[in-house]
Amino acid sequence: MAMLLLNACTRGMIKGWSRTSIARYSSTTHQHLKHTGRGASVFEKYFMLHAESSSNEIHSGGEPSNQSFFITTPIYYVNGLPHLGHAYTSVLCDIIARFHRKDGRKVYFLTGTDEHGQKVEQSALKNDTSPILFADQVSGQFRALAARLDCSHDDFIRTTEHRHKLAVEDLWRRLEANGQIYLGAYEGWYSVRDEAFYSEGELVEGKAPTGAEVEWVKEESYFFRLSEWKDKLLAFYEAHPDFIAPRGRRNEVVSFVTQEGGLQDLSISRTTFSWGIPVPSNPKHVIYVWLDALTNYLSALEYPNTSSEKYQQFWPASLHVVGKDILRFHAIFWPAFLMAAGLEPPKVSSVLALHSLS
Repeated sequence: MAMLLLNACTRGMIKGWSRTSIARYSSTTHQHLKHTGRGASVFEKYFMLHAESSSNEIHSGGEPSNQSFFITTPIYYVNGLPHLGHAYTSVLCDIIARFHRKDGRKVYFLTGTDEHGQKVEQSALKNDTSPILFADQVSGQFRALAARLDCSHDDFIRTTEHRHKLAVEDLWRRLEANGQIYLGAYEGWYSVRDEAFYSEGELVEGKAPTGAEVEWVKEESYFFRLSEWKDKLLAFYEAHPDFIAPRGRRNEVVSFVTQEGGLQDLSISRTTFSWGIPVPSNPKHVIYVWLDALTNYLSALEYPNTSSEKYQQFWPASLHVVGKDILRFHAIFWPAFLMAAGLEPPKVSSVLALHSLS
């Protein structure tokens, strides 16, 4: 709670800062860390990096930056109510968005809710309501939280919106046209809570690495050829060393990609539940919730219209702020999906992984 209040105060100060004041933040923070002997937090490291760029511009007589900056929270899953972790992440993103606006950039700050999947369908059933009515109710509470926190977001996306459905369908068709999707059968461990598949070697005492329960699943499924993207992903990480922060999280991702046996093809459709976006060419399948959810970063920018002013100005994303539990989806699956579809992935400081708060 203290950290949340501290960041809220920092956000309030930023509203009145000049560019010179922003630049002073870097040297002040450096001096404080040197005096106390403690290491910088992920947030402080990020803030100082960009504050220093402002300082260099000022001392060199440079003009305010006119670059665009696209920042996103993770879209929050509606199977549960908002909690402190959601508030912390939203406030953190708001601070960064306000900072970049103050520094002269055109900012697009996105948040929203992830509303499809087996968990939502089950939660709706437990509450004796339909999935869409359940999603409407919980999404409304996340929207109210953002308003109460006075977040300066430019858009609040919901994955049940028509604009999002169009974007997901187009991304699927691109992957299919590029030979990156094939029909097969999946048999293995699946966590409903995580909406994720796990190999036998990843289980810890019979549970997912997150502690979630797993169940054995066997069903027809479409697969994404993730196994073909190992070398391309490693080359991407090498070319863009700031793609994942902090560095310890980057090492985790690289270790996972280079693990013995390599990346396995990824199941990207389900047939055992119906609450999701149907596969365009085979509607008895619904699209895997993470392929659906990640596409929100595109659908908010009017994709599949890649000629739109919003898409041209803000894509690729500048910063995805995520919890460590969903790092794999953002740092492995997301760039692989984008490259396989012929779309440009985020490049600089695109995934900032936080410790989960619950």
